[in-house]
Amino acid sequence: MNAQAGVLVIGGTGTTGSRVAALLREQAATVRIGTRTPADGNAAHVRFDWSEPATHGPAVAGVDRIYLVAPISVAEPAPLVEPFLAAAFRAGVRRVVLLSSSATPEDAPGVGVLPRMVRAMAPEWAVLRPSWFMQNFIGEHPVADGIRVQGEIVTATGAGRVAFVDAADIAAVAVRALLDAVPHNTDHVITGPEALSYADAAAVITEATGRPVRHRPVSTAEMTDRFVAAGIPVEFAAMLAGLDEDIRHGAENRVTSTVPNITGRPARSFAEFMAAHRDAFTA
Repeated sequence: MNAQAGVLVIGGTGTTGSRVAALLREQAATVRIGTRTPADGNAAHVRFDWSEPATHGPAVAGVDRIYLVAPISVAEPAPLVEPFLAAAFRAGVRRVVLLSSSATPEDAPGVGVLPRMVRAMAPEWAVLRPSWFMQNFIGEHPVADGIRVQGEIVTATGAGRVAFVDAADIAAVAVRALLDAVPHNTDHVITGPEALSYADAAAVITEATGRPVRHRPVSTAEMTDRFVAAGIPVEFAAMLAGLDEDIRHGAENRVTSTVPNITGRPARSFAEFMAAHRDAFTA
C-alpha cells in the first residue's frame, strides 16, 4: 500500500476521526470524511449514515482502506456494520482499522462482535483497543460537566485504576495502521504511560487548574440511574455503568508500550494533558 491511496474516515469530525484525518493529510493521503452532516462546499466530506445504506456506496467508492468507528449508542451494531463491510470489500476496500475499546472483552456480545467480524472479513486489518480518553475530562462530556459545575467526578469505579490515553496518541497509532506498507493484522491495546484512579485524576486536575476537584464514588445501580437521567437508553446506561464496575475490579489497571512502539515517541501523560487544557475547566 502507498500513502496516495484513498482512506474513508468514518466519524471524521469526531474525537479520534478528526485527528486521524488531519494526520493522514500530513502524510499526503487522500482523505474522505464520512459524516451524517457534511459541510457545505467541502469536497472531502461525504454523507454517511449507518442507518441509510444508500449512503454507503458513494462513501467507499474509490477508497481502499477505512477507519471504522461503529454506530454510536447502538448496543447491537453488527447488523448495520456487516453488510456495509461486505459491500465495501466488493467495491475494492482492502484494509480496515477498527476503533474498539480496551474495555470490550474478547468474547463480548454486542460491540464485542465487531473485532471478530473485522478479523474474519478484512484482507488487511487492525483493531485499536484504547483505554479511556483523556478528552472525557474536557469538552462536552458528563465527566467534564461534573468537574466544571460541581467540582467532582462521579463514577462507580471505586479505587480502580485506568491508564487514560490522549486521543491524539490513538490517532497516531491509527494512521500507522492505515498507511504502513505491511498490514498490522493485530489488536493494539493503547494506553497512556500510567494507571490512575479517578481520585488520582481529580488530584492532578486540582494541581493543574488550582480549583478543587474530588472523586465521588457511587454504586453501579446509582451510576446507571445517573446515565438514564442524562437521557441515555436504559440498556446502554446499564452497559456503561457495568464498565465502571469492571474498572473497580481491576480490568483497566494496565499500561502498554503500544504508542512508543508504533509511533516512535512517548505517550502523553495525564499531567501533561491537563496542564495543556487547564482553560477547559472554566465554568
